[in-house]
Amino acid sequence: MNFLFANFRDQVLRIHVESDQHIELLQALEKEQDWELDFWLHPVSSELPVDIHVPYASLNAVKDYLKDNNIPFSVMINNLQEMLDEEQAEMEKNNGRERNLRSFNFGAYHKLETIYSWMDTLVADYPNVVSKEQIGLSYENRPMYVLKFSTGGTKRPAIWIDAGIHSREWVSQASAVWIANKIASDYNNDPTVTNLLNAMDIYLMIITNPDGYVYSHTNDRMWRKTRSSNPGSLCRGTDPNRNWDSGFGGPGTSKNPCSDSYHGPHAHSEVEVQNVVNLIKTHGNFKSFISIHAYSQLLMYPYGYSCKNAPHQAELDSVGRAAVNALSSLYGTSYKVGSICNIIYQASGGSIDWSYDFGIKYSFAFELRDTGRYGFVLPASQIIPTASETWLALKHLMMYTHEHPY
Repeated sequence: MNFLFANFRDQVLRIHVESDQHIELLQALEKEQDWELDFWLHPVSSELPVDIHVPYASLNAVKDYLKDNNIPFSVMINNLQEMLDEEQAEMEKNNGRERNLRSFNFGAYHKLETIYSWMDTLVADYPNVVSKEQIGLSYENRPMYVLKFSTGGTKRPAIWIDAGIHSREWVSQASAVWIANKIASDYNNDPTVTNLLNAMDIYLMIITNPDGYVYSHTNDRMWRKTRSSNPGSLCRGTDPNRNWDSGFGGPGTSKNPCSDSYHGPHAHSEVEVQNVVNLIKTHGNFKSFISIHAYSQLLMYPYGYSCKNAPHQAELDSVGRAAVNALSSLYGTSYKVGSICNIIYQASGGSIDWSYDFGIKYSFAFELRDTGRYGFVLPASQIIPTASETWLALKHLMMYTHEHPY
């Protein structure tokens, strides 16, 4: 389906779940392939809303199903295509402005090549603190770059941050660009960042799923997965955050290659995941692993593949709460903190479960703004506010890691 250039009057419905029976009925709906539904938030508990992107052709059928089963819902986005058209128009206008002014606008969404060339500018502007490393190629042979912030030394204790593992979560990649610029420009200006970089390195991967990101700009704005081919299926791609070797293939994943949460043929089957795994293992001295997603306003720690408490649960929880306090100090944005399994849903094969089990104690995942007014189509005007508040939480997590060596 092509949501970028087609004139669908698709809607996003928010379901107000009231019972376990509602959950079961919605889970049945998830398996209904003919209606081509795209679940933005999945049916997992009566505590949480469910958001479904419904193609125009299926709207009446889905609304009838909900009404017949007495499941309350509201229309969250009345005309998704209209929002996508506005987003597209704003990007084109911004491109023109950037070309004329020869400048980069941090409050705008950008294509892959623009972000990649901006990385070179950042390295040129701050050569003493930033370098760009290629950690491999994607399935479609695009280079995968990580920015390394370092003041020298080899294999120093390090912090890993990645964004955009799910390609449609555009505010995550855009926030990571702003954050990269912030780290570079704050060195020698902000004592916290200066102390941190004098002792540790930061690796920041702005676009962890380059093929998916390009596809979300050219073909399907709502694309989430990688773009690898699946033998025996016409459907492409694997969910790169269900592909890690941590409870691989367990609850919260799908065996169906057409599903958005397809786990792939085996753990680390996706080259994009394998490239990160190789870097983390080869380096051997990462102390924190932070992954940035959107949306729901959550800060999560392991586990996702199981609802058992992680051995450091109490510490991770209190560090997470302090980080979220720092985040809300800027605009009052409220975040929830908890383990993945308890705060959203059981999800196996996720990156921070893998990093934690690999021995990286301070493993966290963010779900950035918002809580559902715009979902994945967060207006560009919210990029800088989102990045600025997230930065305060990140800074807390990084300083805590620095001050609590293990």
